Amino acid sequence: MTICKIDYQAPNGLLNDRVILVTGAGDGIGRTAALTYARHGATVILLGRTIAKLEAVYDEIEAAGGPQPAIFPLNFEGASLKDYQDMADTLDKEFGRLDGILHNAGLLGRITPFEQYNPQLWDQVMQVNINGPIAMTQALLPLLKSSADASVIFTSSSVGRKGRAYWGAYAVSKFATEGFVEVLADELEHLGSVRVNSLNPGATRTQMRRSAYPGEDPDTLRTPEEIMPTYLWLIGPDSRGHNGEKFDAQPPKA
Repeated sequence: MTICKIDYQAPNGLLNDRVILVTGAGDGIGRTAALTYARHGATVILLGRTIAKLEAVYDEIEAAGGPQPAIFPLNFEGASLKDYQDMADTLDKEFGRLDGILHNAGLLGRITPFEQYNPQLWDQVMQVNINGPIAMTQALLPLLKSSADASVIFTSSSVGRKGRAYWGAYAVSKFATEGFVEVLADELEHLGSVRVNSLNPGATRTQMRRSAYPGEDPDTLRTPEEIMPTYLWLIGPDSRGHNGEKFDAQPPKA
């Protein structure tokens, strides 16, 4: 079942005292989500591979009077299991728990026939979009279980719910994401306070979207800011009881 919460009105202080990790926080939807979560009271951990971009988001949060964020540089392409465990140890010492993760970082790869797909690029896309996030989630599960109410959001796509020609590794990685969400959610269903769901942002005005659809008029697309209601609802306490479900951040096209 796919649900859209585009009209959700987040109450003031929705995320007060919550510690939320956002991957791919340097630009696009991740940047907007980090700023939005901070504006609603969260202490945001900004994860990405480009320090300068993370620092710009950090400065913007501080300038707006939000809780002091944290920066955690990491590139999924080269990160090892030890890197994820070191990350968990650092966050444990600094915060003691995690109340949410938005898995937003992603790599498009190429829109091309499978027959012509570069195997090395295929591996890179799978590493960034699914293998890395899975390894990171495993390392961070103890911190999530230390929260009284933790929400983990994995970013999906329409091409991860119905296969589409030429989308190659990106589509396959999103199918894997959907499957992993179902597996982990089922494992955690009766074990405590961690819920895991997938979220399809839909056609949004981002650099990745421009790369996938270079001839598209970006003014016809929703901005990242316009799809934040669902991101707020799903990361916050109002989505309690929803686990292992598929969500859309935009209503279906007529």
